[in-house]
Amino acid sequence: MHRLVIEGGTSLSGEVRISGAKNAALPLMCASLLTSEPVRFSNVPQLRDVATMIGLLGRIGVQVSRDERLGLEMRAERIAEPLAPYELVKTMRASILVLGPLLARCGEARVSLPGGCAIGLRPVDQHIKGLQRMGAEIHVEQGYISARSGRLRGARIVADMVTVTGTENLMMAATLAEGTTVLENSAREPEVSDLANCLNAMGARIRGAGTDVITIEGVERLHGAAHAIMPDRIETGTFLVAAAATGGAVRLNGTDGAILDAVLEKLCEAGAQIRVEPGTIALAMRRRPVGVSCRTAPYPAFPTDMQAQFMALDCVAEGTSVITETIFENRFMHALELQRLGAEIDISGNTAIVRGATRLQGATVMATDLRASASLVIAGLVAEGETTVERVYHLDRGYESIEEKLSQLGAKIRRVS
Repeated sequence: MHRLVIEGGTSLSGEVRISGAKNAALPLMCASLLTSEPVRFSNVPQLRDVATMIGLLGRIGVQVSRDERLGLEMRAERIAEPLAPYELVKTMRASILVLGPLLARCGEARVSLPGGCAIGLRPVDQHIKGLQRMGAEIHVEQGYISARSGRLRGARIVADMVTVTGTENLMMAATLAEGTTVLENSAREPEVSDLANCLNAMGARIRGAGTDVITIEGVERLHGAAHAIMPDRIETGTFLVAAAATGGAVRLNGTDGAILDAVLEKLCEAGAQIRVEPGTIALAMRRRPVGVSCRTAPYPAFPTDMQAQFMALDCVAEGTSVITETIFENRFMHALELQRLGAEIDISGNTAIVRGATRLQGATVMATDLRASASLVIAGLVAEGETTVERVYHLDRGYESIEEKLSQLGAKIRRVS
C-alpha cells in the first residue's frame, strides 16, 4: 500500500496544468451506452475511478481504445449483458450512472447498489422514483437494482432533494424516451451542463441544463460525437487552497474561473490575491491567511467537496472559523487526523469550530475519504517536519499524479510503498 511523505514548510510557486474533471468524465463515459456509434472524449483524467469505469463498461460490452493525448474512444455497438456486478462497483458510487442509459437502450438493467467514500448516506431512491415515473418496473433485491421497461415515457419528475447523479441518470434515460421529460429541482452543477452539451452533440434535445428545471425531448436514436471534458473545479480549488495555505504564488492552466465562484470568493476573503484570465487562474498569498467560515450547499453555493481543504487552511489562519456541513452527515472524519498535526478543532453535530494555530507539526495521519486526503496533504505542506499520509488510494480516485504536480510547484513530497 502506498503512502505520501511530505516535508513541510515550502511555499508553492510556479505553474501546473489542471486535469479533466472526474465528476464530468464518469457520467460522460456512461453516456456512450446510449448509442452504437463511437463517442470520443479528450482531456480524460488518468484516475483510478476512470479505470474502474472503463472496466465496468468493458464488462457490459463497450469497446474502449485510448490514445497518447488523454483521449478515449468508446463504442457500445453491442451490449453483451446489462449488468453492473458488485465486484466492479463496490468502490465507486458513480457506477449507478449506467442504470438510466442501460434501461433506455436495452429495456433492462441489473446494477449493484454502489459504494464509494464512507462520508455518509447517499441514497439512490431519487434515481428509482424518477425511472418509475417514466414507466420502469424496478425491484431492489439481494443488493441489486433490477429494472425492466419497454420504451421509457416522458414524465414530469420533481426531485425530493437535489442530487447530481440522480439528475444525470434521469437526463440520460430521458434522451431516448417517448415524449418530453421535465426534471424539476435538478442539480445545477457545471458537470451536469457538460453532460448535456455532449448529449446534445450526440443528437439529444436538452434545454435548461445549469438551471433547476431541465427539459428533454426524447428522440429515436443518438449518434456518435466528440467531446472535450471540462476542467476539474475541485482539483483547481485544491491547488489554490494549497498555495494559499503555504503562502505561495501559483498559476493554474487549463481551468476556468467561472465554475468555482464561491471558492474564489472565500479565498479572496482569506486574503489571497487572485487574477482570472481565459483558461488560467493565478493566486498569490502574501500574508498569513485569515480564517473564513463556510457553509456547504448545492451549486452554485460553496461545494461540499472543498470543505475539508478549507478546514486545513483555517487550521493555520488567523482567528476562529465556523464550518457547517449540510450535504453529508459524516464528512468531518478528517478533523481527527488534522488534530494529530496540532490543529484546534471542535466538532458539534454538523458544525466544526476551527481556531487557527501558528504552526502545525508533522505526524502520521490516515486518509478516510477522497477530499479528506487532500486536506491532510495541504496540512502536511505547512506543518513543521515530516508528515506521512497513509491510505492514499483515496487520493488516486480523484487526483491525477498529485505528488508530481505538487513537486512541479516546489513541494517536497514523494510516494513510497
